[in-house]
Amino acid sequence: MFKKLFSHTVIYGFAPQIPKVAQLFILPVITKDLTEVDFGVAGILTAYTSSIAVLAFLGLRVILVNTFYKSPNQFKWAWRQIYGFLTLWNLVYALILGLLIYWIVPEEAHENRWLITLINVAPLVIFGPVGIIGSTYFQLKQKPLQIGLRTALFGILTVFLNLYFISYLKLGYMGWFWASLIATVLSNASYYYPVNFKFGLKPIFNFKWRLIKQSLKVSLPTVPHYYSSYLLNSSDKLVMDVLGVGVNNIGKYNAAYTVGNIFQQLGMAAGFALGPMMTQKFKEGKDIVARNLVFGLQFAFFVLTFLVSIWLKELFSFLLKSPGLDQMYSLGIIIVMGYNYRPMYMGSSNKLFFVEKTNIIWKVTFLAGIINVVLNSIFIPIYGFEVAAYTTFISLLFMGYIGFFIPSIKAVNPVNYHPFLWLFLTIALTVGAYFIVDFSIQVKVVISLSVLAVSILLGLLFKKRFA
Repeated sequence: MFKKLFSHTVIYGFAPQIPKVAQLFILPVITKDLTEVDFGVAGILTAYTSSIAVLAFLGLRVILVNTFYKSPNQFKWAWRQIYGFLTLWNLVYALILGLLIYWIVPEEAHENRWLITLINVAPLVIFGPVGIIGSTYFQLKQKPLQIGLRTALFGILTVFLNLYFISYLKLGYMGWFWASLIATVLSNASYYYPVNFKFGLKPIFNFKWRLIKQSLKVSLPTVPHYYSSYLLNSSDKLVMDVLGVGVNNIGKYNAAYTVGNIFQQLGMAAGFALGPMMTQKFKEGKDIVARNLVFGLQFAFFVLTFLVSIWLKELFSFLLKSPGLDQMYSLGIIIVMGYNYRPMYMGSSNKLFFVEKTNIIWKVTFLAGIINVVLNSIFIPIYGFEVAAYTTFISLLFMGYIGFFIPSIKAVNPVNYHPFLWLFLTIALTVGAYFIVDFSIQVKVVISLSVLAVSILLGLLFKKRFA
């Protein structure tokens, strides 16, 4: 069980990290050709486009998952209709996205306003939702290699395209946009044949409105839930822009997320691996087994985030060659450690998705996002842009743990997840990493080896007891 969990997590999680590793090696090269303004323009555009990204699929992925498990002989009929509806909806969404991008492009990038707009909407118009349909199918069939290989291949392509556009052609922030366009189009194209022909999932455009309405009734309450991810992970840069923080400082903050973004993606990858396994255990009535999967994943996250955090000073010094960016490592620690919320969050929320109590979960996650926005709006003008890392940390932990204390959520989660223990460990490890990062390299080597040794021992004991 744990072997399968971690093998799938490795594929989902580390396939994206293969290009990330390659990116780490080229960062010292491309950052010589990037300025704080380049990081700022990219950060601002990402913040705004992410603000409506949840509308692309209207939360309908939850219907894809549930019909797959609950109607195994008829799910394709429902999927094809949802595919058809989303294909048409994506044209509307592309128009909304294009208007937003054109309106918010920073003054420093006005000369490329139309081009940036077209680059961002092109994949939606050309391929629509085929990528999400294909990746969901492979995930539920528990074929992570199909997703992992695509992620690794097109991720590596993105890295080399970044190198070409930024360092060879000297296109600055536009290099990121061009690389993303090419890789996204090719990735979606790779799903087109298997989805439409091999799996027999061609879209039905003459879909049954009754099915769509019933699906939206369940899925739309999840939109605020998924939107909370934006409020927690990207809205801080939007708030900074509104408050007039300045493109340079936004660029510094964006650089602080260099390693944090990896753990954000790793958390999402773990969700891909853990979700189907927990759903299967819920179906079998084995909630304790599902909980133990969460515990194992949380332990692994603690070890990985802590070890990376205590070495962030050296990592940032190596990766970020643009003056001033390498000093953002202290913020990077807070950001990285904040993503320890993810396994426990899945522990409190996955059962709700299984029983389709989506009207509950969105209130919790959306509230966490609102807390982040409010705290940023209050404290950034007082303490500066750096405080956003701390408000995000608080908000992430709130979202990860608050579900264990709400009666309506506890009612469908009958087992004890010991949230206070995991929360205390998260805070303790964060404080420890914050101070250890400035220790000498020799001391950190000893600490790292000790942590690895203890972790292996505890991991073996945990596996022996719960596997």
